Parts: sequence; C-alpha cells; structure tokens
Amino acid sequence: MGDDDTPLRRGWTTGTCATAGAKAAAEALFGGAFPDPVTVTLPGGQTPAFALSWTARGADGETGAWAAAGIVKDAGDDPDVTHGALVRARVWRGIPGSGVTFRAGEGVGTVTLPGLPLPVGEPAINPVPRAMIREAVTGVARAAGQPADLVVEIGVENGATLAKRTMNGRLGILGGLSILGTTGIVVPYSCAAWIASIQRGIDVARAAGLIHVAACTGDVSEKAVTARYGFTEQALIDMGDFAGGTLKYLRGHPVGRLTLCGGFAKFGKLARGLMDLHSKRGSVDLDWLAERLAELGATPELIAEARQANTAAQVLGMAEAAGLPLGNRVAELARAAALEVLDRAPVAVEVLVTDRQGNVVGQAKGW
Repeated sequence: MGDDDTPLRRGWTTGTCATAGAKAAAEALFGGAFPDPVTVTLPGGQTPAFALSWTARGADGETGAWAAAGIVKDAGDDPDVTHGALVRARVWRGIPGSGVTFRAGEGVGTVTLPGLPLPVGEPAINPVPRAMIREAVTGVARAAGQPADLVVEIGVENGATLAKRTMNGRLGILGGLSILGTTGIVVPYSCAAWIASIQRGIDVARAAGLIHVAACTGDVSEKAVTARYGFTEQALIDMGDFAGGTLKYLRGHPVGRLTLCGGFAKFGKLARGLMDLHSKRGSVDLDWLAERLAELGATPELIAEARQANTAAQVLGMAEAAGLPLGNRVAELARAAALEVLDRAPVAVEVLVTDRQGNVVGQAKGW
C-alpha cells in the first residue's frame, strides 16, 4: 500500500516489454502492419496489451529485411532503474533450420563469467524472457505460414549507463542490462531483482571455484572486508538488508567460508534473529543492547544511560568508553542467528561488525 493506503501499481518486466516489441516486429517482418497495441501472453496466462513507442523497417547486407519495435517500460510504482526506458526488439530471418536465436543489441549486456543461467558469450536475456519471446514470434511465423527461423536482437536505450546502477558488472554481465523477469510482472517493492542478483552472485562465485565469499550490507562494509582479505568483486555479495534471503540460498548452495560484514545497528537486528535488516522492518532495540551490556558487567548507571540513548552508535560509543566488548557480543549473537538459518549447511561463518567509518568494532571468528 502507498502512504494513503491506495494499492501500489504493478508494472512490467523488461522481458515482457522485449516480448511485445519482438512480436510486433515479427508481424511487420512477415508483411503485416505493426500491431498497435500489441498483446502478449505472460507465463501466468495474463494477456496485457502495449502501445508501441517506436517502429522501424529496413534492409541491409548482413540481415536482409528487418523490422523493429520499441516499448517504453512501465515499472508501476516500483523504484526500478529501467522505469521509462525504451526496450527495442529487431527481428530478421535467420538461417533455415536455426530456430529462434538471440543477439544483444545496444544497451543489453553479454555474459562473460560462468555460473549464470546462460552460457558465457550469450546475450544477457534470461531464460523466461527467451521462452516468452520464442513463443510469441513462433506463433506469428506459423500464422504467416513461415518457418520460425528468426534472429531477435534486444536492446535498451541508454542501457549501458543504466547498468552501472545494477550489480551486472560484478556478475560478469558486460556492456549493458539484463533482460529479466519470471512472471512478466513487476511487484512494487518486492525486491525480487535484488534477491535474484544475490543468488546469481553466489552462483558466479561457486562456478569460479571461490571457497570464501563475503556478504555485506553496503559500501562501507565491503571496503572493510576487502581491506582485510583483498577480495575480488566476484567474492563480494551485496546482500543489502536481505540477510535471510542470502543465508537461505547459501543453505542450498554452500561455500566453504562466509564472512558476514555489516554495520553495528543492522547487525544488532541480525543478532536478535531478524533477517530483514531494513529500518522499516524493525527499529534499533536499545533495551536489548542495554541487556547485552548488563551481561558484559556494565554498571547500572551505564545500563540506564544506554536505554535512553538516541542511536545504536551512541550505545556502542558508551560501551567502548567503558572497555566493554559490545561489538564482539553482537557479532557472536549475529553469527549464532546466521548458523541457525544455515541449518548445518557446510558453511563456516565469520561475522565482522563495523562502525560508520568502516572500522571493525566486533568480530566472531568462524575458523
């Protein structure tokens, strides 16, 4: 719901937009007019229609005759980096017997590392969008009495720049964006794309044979763990607030060693067993921190002062001034919470807790 309790508006994935563009281009290629709007079928059976924002036809020595169409992506009320981007599809006839093949147009990346659901060298058009596009253009070809031997090139206007705001570079997807989607629909604030990027990051690290990775809550913690271990980007998992999603995936896709690194306030939540570390999912529990201070032998005065503090960082400062290892205690409890989620998976876990400057203020060793 929004701030006024109105339902958040859903949107469409890049995969859905690419499918709509490809279907319209295929119809034009086989001698018809560009259908506007163009209707596509989603994996769940829904049949949304899309207005065309751009069309073109032509012929060249490489492809022969071609047709192209573009859809402006509407992500609904989701803060998606591709909202408003023009997703283009260009279609031409392929080699007889080749079936439907894919190319990366301008703004769509290419896979360069193993571990993703696509082979190295392939356009970063994910399996479900490929299936949607293949089904759509094959249907058009059959209706025209033509073989479905087609090349489909997908591009995204300004995609290379937009990709810098995603995790694609870390996943080895170079040159642009990925064409994504599993249902064809964007659910606002579901954060599905982020969690999928976490999972693909783990897959890439495993495929590269890495036995030690770090899952971090942000840039500050990434810099701290990199300074300690000299990690490459492929060893760094940007888990953000999704500790639970990261640990659950590692439970079924283990690595030998995992360093969890994050700020004191966020890991104070993890230490309490909270797996979503976003500020909206739970506030800092000053009473809980005060109780941990009591376990460490704090004076009644310090415990009372901690309960009245404004921030977790303030409590940490009080503990440090008193010589009490509160950071270590939070790290130990966060590690215990992580191990519980991992449920005996073969993953050794270390926890590093940082302050706002990136200094390590707590540690729980796992090996």
